[in-house]
Amino acid sequence: MENLKTTPLIGEYEKYGGKVVDFAGYALPIQFKGILNEHESVRERAGLFDVSHMGEVTVKGKDAEGFVQYLMTNDIEALKDNDVVYTFMCNFNGGVVDDLLVYKFSKDYYYLVVNASNKDKDFKWIVDNKGQYDVEIKDISEEVAQLALQGPRAQEVLQKLVPSDLSEIKFFKFKDEVLVNGKKCLVSRTGYTGEDGFEIYCEPQDAKYLWHDILEAGKEEGTEPIGLGARDTLRFEATLPLYGNEMDDTITPLEMGFGFFVKLNNGDFIGKDVLAKQKEEGVKRKLVGFEVLDKGVARHGYPVVKDGNEIGHVTTGYMSPTLNKTIGFALVDADNSALGTELSIKVRNRELKAVVINKKFYDKKTKK
Repeated sequence: MENLKTTPLIGEYEKYGGKVVDFAGYALPIQFKGILNEHESVRERAGLFDVSHMGEVTVKGKDAEGFVQYLMTNDIEALKDNDVVYTFMCNFNGGVVDDLLVYKFSKDYYYLVVNASNKDKDFKWIVDNKGQYDVEIKDISEEVAQLALQGPRAQEVLQKLVPSDLSEIKFFKFKDEVLVNGKKCLVSRTGYTGEDGFEIYCEPQDAKYLWHDILEAGKEEGTEPIGLGARDTLRFEATLPLYGNEMDDTITPLEMGFGFFVKLNNGDFIGKDVLAKQKEEGVKRKLVGFEVLDKGVARHGYPVVKDGNEIGHVTTGYMSPTLNKTIGFALVDADNSALGTELSIKVRNRELKAVVINKKFYDKKTKK
């Protein structure tokens, strides 16, 4: 643990019973009271996450809009100021370099929020593909801390600390210089849990105070600190992918079934030709949802078998706390991806019966 990177909240987790583990090279809490308890807290009330390990990159300059459009699969030029969009950043083979959020301040200023495990790779990729674009690219990850307050009572809790009306921040919008208990923050409303909630970007020195302030403000509503374990079960139920599981640099957004975020009718972007061809010809493998019918849990990496032949692998698998079913995602041959297809999951020396189901496991409760 001694060689791990830390967020400004290191030392605070233990005050709430946090169990710290190595995640993407950072010392972060996997759980506090327990994954099931924390999962329920976010689904039913509100939970507070430290996500300061995420990376932030700014792109500024007269060519900022054109450059970000060239990097991303989604339509950046359609954004208005203070909009946020989810998008993929692909390589030249159509594989995913990362999935990220793009915040638009103006045509000349964009803010990219990338995954912690990828931030150095992403920054290099962005710089290496700058070409002739007149932009300034800066990694500001060490200058920013981020907290996420998620759950049906998130607005009620945060509003106690914010003088301005939080209902004015709509889903996938943000507002800068929001005062949160007197601290200037950027506040957005996106989420990675399937619930309503906010991201609070602040100065690193303010993070510790805001962490305690928000938990104190939310005591009556049952707000609790939440670890990475529940963050994963929550995002999984809400069909939100995780880099390194549902995607990597060899898996395309179309194979994942996330073609909605790939706008092939817009201008050029890295990987467009490959993705256009793949859409025309059809994908050879697909990400599917499945339910395990036998007793047992299918974990990431387990082989998926059909008629004795390996046809893919599990990307994520859990006993769903909300649905009380053993479910998962798997990347399988397209020929075996239809709803109702019977499969087996190889777990050590036995096979678990499973069936392909709709991968929309949980209806999101995000505010529109």
